[in-house]
Amino acid sequence: MTSPVLWSAQAHMPSVIGRQIKVVSADGAYLTTDTGARLLDGTASLWYANIGHGREEMAQVAYEQMKTLEAYHVFGRYTNDRAIELSEKLQSIAPIDDAKVILNSGGSDSIDVALKLARRYWNHVGRADKTIIISREHSYHGLHAYGTSVAGLDFNREGYGTDSLVDGTERVEKHDAGAFAAAIERIGADKIAAYIAEPVMGTGGVHPPQPGYFQEIQRLCHENDILFIADEVITGFGRTGVMFASTRYQLQPDIVTFAKGVTSGYAALGGILVAPRVWWPFFENGTGSPTYRHGTTYSGHPVTAALALKNLEILERERLVARSAALEQVLAAELKTLETHDLVKATRVGGFLGGIELSDEVNAEFVTDKMIEQGFITRPLRGNSIQISPPFILTDQELRDLVGAISTVLDSLKTGATQVTA
Repeated sequence: MTSPVLWSAQAHMPSVIGRQIKVVSADGAYLTTDTGARLLDGTASLWYANIGHGREEMAQVAYEQMKTLEAYHVFGRYTNDRAIELSEKLQSIAPIDDAKVILNSGGSDSIDVALKLARRYWNHVGRADKTIIISREHSYHGLHAYGTSVAGLDFNREGYGTDSLVDGTERVEKHDAGAFAAAIERIGADKIAAYIAEPVMGTGGVHPPQPGYFQEIQRLCHENDILFIADEVITGFGRTGVMFASTRYQLQPDIVTFAKGVTSGYAALGGILVAPRVWWPFFENGTGSPTYRHGTTYSGHPVTAALALKNLEILERERLVARSAALEQVLAAELKTLETHDLVKATRVGGFLGGIELSDEVNAEFVTDKMIEQGFITRPLRGNSIQISPPFILTDQELRDLVGAISTVLDSLKTGATQVTA
């Protein structure tokens, strides 16, 4: 069999050769493959296709912007009107008052720029020893150097020569604020720059926060002068039924990272929102103000910014954030019916994203492969779990059909558990 030229992301290549699914078109909540199969996109691709696929007005916006200004950087004195307009829009909806906006090319970029900024901030205000970044076990923060280093998924850090590509990272138990307190005591608050967490843990298996957890984390951050970073790359722009999960869970972050839902995947865009405490030292007048050395070639790209603006307009015009909140209730009710299944350990919902944790008798990847045969795309996550996070345009019945198909697959496997763990 011919080996593919494209080296796919996060793929064990010998296992996918001959099994790859080639998507050739998409419309609404559905994808079409080169074999003609029509599949419901039960994960909104990688958590991002919030407004659905194939919207003609998005294509028209890109076309019109390319005719006017296809690209120009925002380094130094230069900027462009679309980047400014988007930044002002993001400031107006941000969960941080008077936020500044840094734009870049995606979620992994956002993590790098946020964690570098946390260290640079402390260095500038005369506390250069505050460099250590605390994150949670089973967390996912992209795959650039900083994100790989703070990841709570060990397999993403293996094989690079050290435990972390970037020194000075620690991980604590995901639901235990006491573990964070113990880490502060052991390491010393004078050495900790920031704590970073997803409001709802995504790739780690869909884990919403335990009651009171983030309130205690924020108290510890405040009392020990540690920056709090909310990684909203997955949860931002409506996935939890409000524009940002920080609002839903009453978080007061110093930095928010975002990507994915800001364009619903129609262009590669990410960035961070920065609170006044952190941005002010870089904006105050005088020769003592430092330059924060950040930026990617396509930061503030006018076409991606135009698409983000149109995406946000669609979310508001069609009330899709409220629709996400309504779909969360349907998802929670449907997943509840699966909890009594012999092959299900637990189900979890944290907004319009759900996780189904399977028993040890069955393999999540095997189940998601079987779901393709049923006409639905789902995805295996850490902890032998299945991801459900469709576009916000899904109907109630389509969501019920999706969960029903999982039930059907599990029913078919109940009597054959010996072969499903292969």
